[in-house]
Amino acid sequence: MTQLNITGMTCDSCAAHVKEALENVPGVRSAEVSYAQGSAQIAVETGTSPDALIAAVAGLGYRAALADAPTMLAKSGLLDKVRNWVGDGDKADHGGGGLHIAVIGSGGAAMAAALKAVEQGARVTLVERGTIGGTCVNVGCVPSKIMIRAAHIAHLRRESPFDGGIAATEPAIDRAKLLAQQQARVDELRHAKYEGILDGNPAITVLHGAASFKDSHTLIVSLNEGGERVVAFDRCLIATGASPAVPPIPGLKETPYWTSTEALVSPSIPPRLAVIGSSVVALELAQAFSRLGSKVTILARHTLFFREDPAIGEAITAAFRAEGIEVLEHTQASQVTHADGEFVLNTGHGELRADKLLVATGRASNTRNLALEAVGVAVNPQGAIVIDKTMRTSSPHIYAAGDCTDQPQFVYVAAAAGTRAAINMTGGEAALDLTAMPAVVFTDPQVATVGLSEAEAHIKGIETDSRTLTLDNVPRALANFDTRGFIKLVADAGSGRLIGVQVVAPEAGELIQTAALAIRHHMTVQELADQLFPYLTMVEGLKLAAQTFSKDVKQLSCCAG
Repeated sequence: MTQLNITGMTCDSCAAHVKEALENVPGVRSAEVSYAQGSAQIAVETGTSPDALIAAVAGLGYRAALADAPTMLAKSGLLDKVRNWVGDGDKADHGGGGLHIAVIGSGGAAMAAALKAVEQGARVTLVERGTIGGTCVNVGCVPSKIMIRAAHIAHLRRESPFDGGIAATEPAIDRAKLLAQQQARVDELRHAKYEGILDGNPAITVLHGAASFKDSHTLIVSLNEGGERVVAFDRCLIATGASPAVPPIPGLKETPYWTSTEALVSPSIPPRLAVIGSSVVALELAQAFSRLGSKVTILARHTLFFREDPAIGEAITAAFRAEGIEVLEHTQASQVTHADGEFVLNTGHGELRADKLLVATGRASNTRNLALEAVGVAVNPQGAIVIDKTMRTSSPHIYAAGDCTDQPQFVYVAAAAGTRAAINMTGGEAALDLTAMPAVVFTDPQVATVGLSEAEAHIKGIETDSRTLTLDNVPRALANFDTRGFIKLVADAGSGRLIGVQVVAPEAGELIQTAALAIRHHMTVQELADQLFPYLTMVEGLKLAAQTFSKDVKQLSCCAG
């Protein structure tokens, strides 16, 4: 009879899993496992290796040692042997002491948290049910920006402000080759920034399967290859991201509609594309498909970007219509059908027909199948996990970060939150300040914002002073022969401190971080106006906009200070 001391079990169910694992070891006749006593009594055949027994327990995420040799792991180096037996895929899910953190997900928040937790001395088990890397690299930021850039190049070949001196040509779009190029870069970045890093980090175990909570210190992982794995943890981070939300339009779910996921890997460009949605994803992809050859119609329930400063939606609507994109404001589909390869959308303004339909009305947090109710993790009415400034949920040992929470859905916010969650899970104190969070929409012209709009400031009881500078006052825009858009600065009326910036410009995303830094460092508009900006850059527009608070910039020479 062989006896093992086992640590890490949290219930009788854990003991049952350990018993099953032990009895599957060759040479084991029977095993009796006690959660209460933290031990196992094992009847074995002569010659059965104790190392194999310890490895079987370690493979479930618990720690085991022979009852008469409690220091065996440390003295013999057996821990390293166990890791080799179980395989690289289970590097950290067993053996060893120290804090054990479970991470559900493998996107921006999950990866940042896992790496920071290891840096802080913890061991990590990361659980991913699908493709490593999450939304951004696989089906979000990276492929969409590649497609948008390709569409921008196609647009410039077809039409530019310099057509009088550079002959325009109608581009031949080979969607298959563009898609192959796009996916090759996606695969490259996923391997370099996610898979390769995980494979090379011995303190991180990766389990491929769907996780759900058994209790506040235990996950049950339904492995993709079959079977279950029990993962006991000291702390857990939920970083499961979000998925496209689908509105309850009658008939829609019975049709082969696209979400952004399907649209980004479409093997062809549809002749006619209808888009339901009026914000970031809908408008970025609508313009990209239009520039690649689709006749695009957008159905907006309100106006474009209706949650932002009204001038933003007005500017983008005008730009889209100038390109031939049809924008139907205050329009909803009351019924969707699909027959003979064609979509038919019934609206209050008549019937709309299209070859493909893209539905991009927001993203919903991936929280439904986690059994959050078992551990008392609170969610808001939209299903997003509610967290405090330290990323802690309503359950004290469970944290959350990224798109599955009630924070803004940006990958850089997710990564920053994941890093801070890891610091806090390992005993530190870190918070995430979003008061100067920049945001960019990659339409053309781009939309970039940071801080408060006038309306948001007024809701907070802040009296504002604001100025809007149209781009025909910015020398770089004049030199580009492209003056679409504006720069708007919002200041606190009493102090003159900059509190918000909204920009619509061809390269708005390249200047918004300067505005974010100005807000972060509590600069006044006068202090911004006094800074040196390089001449003939778009970011110089911030200086000019700041100068409008005290002077008429039309009366200034080109690079007047």
